[in-house]
Amino acid sequence: MTGFVSFVSSGPGDPDLLTVKAVKRLAEAEVVLFDDLSSGPILGLAAKGADLIAVGKRAGRPSPKQDHVSRLLVDHAITGLRVVRLKSGDCGMFGRLEEEIVALRAAGIGYEIIPGVTSASAAAAAAGIPLTRRLTARRVQFITGADVTGALPQGVNMAALSDPMATTVVYMGRRTFADLAARLIAEGLPPTTPALLAEAVSTPDQRLSRHTVAGLAAVLETATSTLPALIFYGPLAEFGDV
Repeated sequence: MTGFVSFVSSGPGDPDLLTVKAVKRLAEAEVVLFDDLSSGPILGLAAKGADLIAVGKRAGRPSPKQDHVSRLLVDHAITGLRVVRLKSGDCGMFGRLEEEIVALRAAGIGYEIIPGVTSASAAAAAAGIPLTRRLTARRVQFITGADVTGALPQGVNMAALSDPMATTVVYMGRRTFADLAARLIAEGLPPTTPALLAEAVSTPDQRLSRHTVAGLAAVLETATSTLPALIFYGPLAEFGDV
């Protein structure tokens, strides 16, 4: 009677960016556990009658604990149901995927991972920029700007993050970017390094704005927006039509 869990990447929010396999799994699901950023029109693709359960986490808001989310996955799948765990962006990118996989393995429940469009890729496309450039942006690095407490993570490699020849994308960094920028500049990154703020990518609320690293840090110190945001900095952040 053991069911099966499909970890489905929902992309950044636009249903048109879902993969064909993701749409198929949603149409077959009996239970869908979804992130906050995976709600809205994407849930309209779920099977009629499917049980839709919100388990998303947003900074500064009451959110379900991770062990509770993992327990829900196990409890539903163990009864023989087809479960979709709908995660925003690509489910393997800063989505606590491993913790949920560990819980399923411990319970002997099968699963699959369906990759999707990362928020970073969608934001770059929306801004009309590539993530890499021959000779001057030869490396891409994705980092999280917040640890489990919401603070800037400790022990990060500031030398790598200050590389002017890399494209760096900061997830969940709105609240901590001022602190990060100060450390980057102290490490030697020029304060005039181009930066891009991408908010609510691929949704009707999308906003894109160009800055310098120092300028964006100043803006975000007093900003009050609650839109989900990505921050790009590096040589390519000034390219494009924004």
